[in-house]
Amino acid sequence: MAELDNVLKEATNVKASDLHLVPGEPFVLRQCGRLIKIQSPSLTRERCEQLIYDLLENEQKKTLNKQLQLDFAYEIPKVARFRCSAMRHQAGLSASFRIIPFEIPTFEKLGLPDTVKKIMDNHQGLVLVTGATGQGKSSTLAAMVDYVNTNRAQHIITVEDPIEFIHPLKRCAVNQRQLGRDTLTYANALRGALRQDPDVIVVGELRDLETTSLAITASETGHLVIGTLATSSAAKTVDRIIDSYPAAEQGQIRAMLGESLKAVITQRLIPRIDLTAMELAVEILIGTLPIGNLIRDRKTFQIPSMMQMAKTVGMQIMDESIMSLLLAGTISAKEAYLNANDKDLFKPLADRESQAQNLSDQLM
Repeated sequence: MAELDNVLKEATNVKASDLHLVPGEPFVLRQCGRLIKIQSPSLTRERCEQLIYDLLENEQKKTLNKQLQLDFAYEIPKVARFRCSAMRHQAGLSASFRIIPFEIPTFEKLGLPDTVKKIMDNHQGLVLVTGATGQGKSSTLAAMVDYVNTNRAQHIITVEDPIEFIHPLKRCAVNQRQLGRDTLTYANALRGALRQDPDVIVVGELRDLETTSLAITASETGHLVIGTLATSSAAKTVDRIIDSYPAAEQGQIRAMLGESLKAVITQRLIPRIDLTAMELAVEILIGTLPIGNLIRDRKTFQIPSMMQMAKTVGMQIMDESIMSLLLAGTISAKEAYLNANDKDLFKPLADRESQAQNLSDQLM
């Protein structure tokens, strides 16, 4: 058993989302979005290196020494899996560990609306889950795969870096491929997938133009393709894809995307008012015919307005979701203000909350 296992177990027990190892600092946990330093001696440069290298196989050590960084997966039986990233920097060797529970979450547990189930009833097209790092995209992707695995008899191929949630065989045949170990690149895996009779293809990240092009092509040829992008809104996601192409090709990609895009789900995790967990705020764009027309006609700036007028089909903008959480009393007005796109909408509520808190402190 690696020496770091006990620390990772404790991080899992206290429901942290991440553990950080940094030379010169004690162990650092992330809980409810905030970094908390454990009361322990600071880690020396040598100690950090020893703890990290104890987790690695010989080939992984060679890769880390050559590339000066390494993404890998680690598992402690009966505890959790961990998505790990180690890197060299001026103070030595550091690593971060994202905690991945064995239990695959459901849409209900994640706080996703029923609209997502309707989205997953598509049998072809492109579905994107977006948001900044640490906003729960991997959990949503896992829940989507599990929904298909539970409700349909199909062939699912996933390409991940690294593999996070392990999917059991239910009604589907599920093949999970890990970058670096099972395939060289996302693009390489996608080209191969098209010859492997898939129904659903899951791409961990659309990180380059070739991968994006292959994903869109696959979604046009009868496959359901699910992927992630690090974008902050549905409209920006569409623009980001189009702008990644040379100007001469953007007209064609607008037509392809307008036809194949089924949904964009943008996520933001916000600390609960009692700081016991994170609440999910979600923006949902549905690829309706009017949305497809806006994409083809270079009018993506009108997408947010269209989303506000199309609530009956399940669309919602981020600020509507944040306001729902605030009115339900699950998040504070301050957090709502900090996470909102339209700050002016939430500023009076945050100011009122701050004044009430100051008055309460004076009376105590």
